[in-house]
Amino acid sequence: MDLLATPEGLARREGDEVAVLDLPHRDVGALVADTGSLAAAATARVLRRLPAAEALAAALPPLPAPGTVWGVGLNYRSKARITGREVPAEPILYVSAASSVAGPNGLLPHPSGITDQLDAEAEIAVVIGRRLYRASEREAWAAVAGVTAGNDLTARDVMKATGTPALAKSFPGCTPLGASVLDARGLDDGAAIGVRGRVNGVVHQDDTSADMIWSIPELLARISWYAALQPGDVFLSGTPAGTGQDRGVYLAPGDVVTVEVDGVAPLTTTISSAAAPVAPVPRADVVPAH
Repeated sequence: MDLLATPEGLARREGDEVAVLDLPHRDVGALVADTGSLAAAATARVLRRLPAAEALAAALPPLPAPGTVWGVGLNYRSKARITGREVPAEPILYVSAASSVAGPNGLLPHPSGITDQLDAEAEIAVVIGRRLYRASEREAWAAVAGVTAGNDLTARDVMKATGTPALAKSFPGCTPLGASVLDARGLDDGAAIGVRGRVNGVVHQDDTSADMIWSIPELLARISWYAALQPGDVFLSGTPAGTGQDRGVYLAPGDVVTVEVDGVAPLTTTISSAAAPVAPVPRADVVPAH
């Protein structure tokens, strides 16, 4: 079962239709915050049915106000191989600004003037349903409410210049999530979820979570020994080989990026021209003195 937020209300996807549900929650994030899971949507009364294509075209952000957005770098063996990097001894964990989160079918103004190397990263995004602190791997997976498609867009030149993932990944709109959220209860431990990334319809990334260096439960448990994960937090679990960094080709206005995760409606983002800056923007290769 996967859910999406529509102008008609929270809806359950059922083949070629979506069933708008009799629930008080405006989006998946609100449902998770209130109940800790997606379970209530499985038995909720259906108010009306809509064509799935119509509902997906008008889908709203399913997670418009997440808590902390966690991520991990270099978590696929394929990515390590293609970049010629050693497998890290410890996971490369970071936090992005929650203000970077966007929904599906959106326009992302290219942050021109501060990056020339905006790159898409197709990822399996994990939605936390219950508080986790000092958890085991089994406890960590049991606390997952659902998974969705994530695009952990990264300004590679900003990353190189600053060494700070939060700056390279936190531009407004640079963390699209959606279009639907899949109930985690049917995924066992999330060990073989497929993820694909397309740019302008061409598949450049295609892998499964089986190729992860650290599994999703292992990473969630590890984080929980240092920080408490809260309901509504999102964890971006890494990206496989095939990013623009790997191909030497970066995103430009007009490009359309699509992320597909097994069982989840596709997440599409269109790169638009940059908004006019209201003040001079420092270049990524010029780091201010302290």
